[in-house]
Amino acid sequence: MDIARQLALIDELCFRPFPAEHGPSCPGHLTAVLASSHGLRGGDPGERAVTVEDYEKERDALCERLAERWGEPDLWNLQTVLLRTEREEIPEPWAGLSARARVAYLWDAQGTGRRLAVAVADRDEADEVQLLAVVTEEALP
Repeated sequence: MDIARQLALIDELCFRPFPAEHGPSCPGHLTAVLASSHGLRGGDPGERAVTVEDYEKERDALCERLAERWGEPDLWNLQTVLLRTEREEIPEPWAGLSARARVAYLWDAQGTGRRLAVAVADRDEADEVQLLAVVTEEALP
């Protein structure tokens, strides 16, 4: 998916109603896979590293475009959030995102009352690498 389509999907997520049931997107948030490595599950570590690097570059390019719109993002180390899940209840989508990604770039999607997170999900080496967009009304704890 090219960057124009990614931006259009993010715009749609910012205004789409939240689902009432659990699924890829859960009540109170929407998650979109902007890019996926599909068959790269647990494969060659070198190939995976290249894919992660490519998705980080794609994320950075997307973040530049979003920063033009909504200003510089907040950068969140999701390792801290992941550690907190061991001793306290962290709401979704943050608990799930922290289990999948290491860093998230966050914006207030101005005029929508929602927060947008963009992250590369690469924490689980047995799973595919994904570039994710998450939209929620839930503040990061």
